[in-house]
Amino acid sequence: MQAGAKCGFLEVPLDYAKPDGDKIKLAVSRVTHKSPDSEYQGPMLVNPGGPGGSGLIYSIFGDFVPDGGGDGYDWIGFDPRGVGASQPSLSCIPDYDGYNRPYFVPITPGLERTWLKRSKNYADACGENGGKLLEHMTTVDSANDMESIRKALGAEQINYYGFSYGTYLGQVYGTLFPDRFRRVAFDGNVNPKRVWYDANIDQDIAFDRNIKVYFEWVATYDDIYHLGKTGRQVEALFYQKQAELLRAPAGGVIGPDEWTDIFLQAAYYVYGWEDVANAFAGYVHDGDWQTLQEMYGTPPFDDNGHAVYLAVSCTDAQWPTNWNKWRVDNWLTHIRAPFETWGNVWFNAPCFYWPASSDKPVKVDGRGVDSALLINETLDSATPYSGAIEVRKLFPNSVLIEGVGGTTHSGSLSGVECTDSIITEYLKTGALPARKPGNGSDVQCDPVPRPVPAGAAADKRAATVPSADLRAELAVAVPR
Repeated sequence: MQAGAKCGFLEVPLDYAKPDGDKIKLAVSRVTHKSPDSEYQGPMLVNPGGPGGSGLIYSIFGDFVPDGGGDGYDWIGFDPRGVGASQPSLSCIPDYDGYNRPYFVPITPGLERTWLKRSKNYADACGENGGKLLEHMTTVDSANDMESIRKALGAEQINYYGFSYGTYLGQVYGTLFPDRFRRVAFDGNVNPKRVWYDANIDQDIAFDRNIKVYFEWVATYDDIYHLGKTGRQVEALFYQKQAELLRAPAGGVIGPDEWTDIFLQAAYYVYGWEDVANAFAGYVHDGDWQTLQEMYGTPPFDDNGHAVYLAVSCTDAQWPTNWNKWRVDNWLTHIRAPFETWGNVWFNAPCFYWPASSDKPVKVDGRGVDSALLINETLDSATPYSGAIEVRKLFPNSVLIEGVGGTTHSGSLSGVECTDSIITEYLKTGALPARKPGNGSDVQCDPVPRPVPAGAAADKRAATVPSADLRAELAVAVPR
């Protein structure tokens, strides 16, 4: 790697209950500390989320910490079991999320039956391809893998930076091995009491709220995009085009599902707001579907992230075994939040047929962790803010930074001085702001700022744009 990383494989037990049994290999990368050895802070493991996100490239993450705050650490990136370069790597049906899928919303019984059949076929393929690995893909397994990495590094303790699902992995590790955690940052906090069926319903409601926030932003710049002068007008146009695509996919590839998935990123982050708006306007005004296709992706598709996401999510906790519960819960949710509800259902529906057994969720207990820095924006849709409050309760030595009013998921180290300076100081010295009484945030910072399109009127250019889209630069797939 150009960053000077050292890469290799670590052999670990497939089943930690049988340490002398079958082995698998984790792909690991390391960029060593830049500071003098006398200022060495130890290894810093990073997980980007998912579950299913590749973490190998995160060994360069130290370069994104301002003022040399990352220089004292050996930065450790790794592909969790089943992911990417780790061996074996899980894949079930590579083009499962490709083009020409049935419409997400099961407006006829036939559509529901078709999606259930697709979901069962995917689960069956995972059973065939996953073999023994599928029974050992829980978050507890990955936490044990982190402990194996610590031992291989010869470190008494590790530091940890987790995004999104990576916060849950850190919560579980901190419950199982609390004395092994040194400095800990959780950005985009999973509520451990909602994994994973309930968490997805929480997401559906939050995604619908945030796409409305996005449509309001688009309307603010109607002089540029010409898609509507109010958020409601922009939203109506979105659903109008979605209905047209159901009748006739654009270019034969962009149907209503792809349309929804492209806009989903705008409900996750502010980073791509301009790109989505430009693609929206280009399609509406000029019939440009090619830009939409570029945003969605072109073959060959790769389902590794989706396969691992399911392998972990389906076995961390038991999903409802009665399909009628899924049907009723999600139709009721769809009435309130139509944007993403059924797309999310079918992303997770293979769990209804999953061929591996499910465990009970870990009862997270962070009382043994000496310190933790939590970061969450108020309107984060993928990991709602209520989860950060819950994690703060469970980790009594933690401090929570709130990006007030922000809609970006896991957006730390994106150029917000208030948030980034606290992270830098914590990584350098271990110092945290004071924890306040009660069940709220301890520090309130500005959120990652919304972009201001080129050509916007001068009175709309007061916002500052983030210095870097860290998530894009590190090529992290959007976690569901």
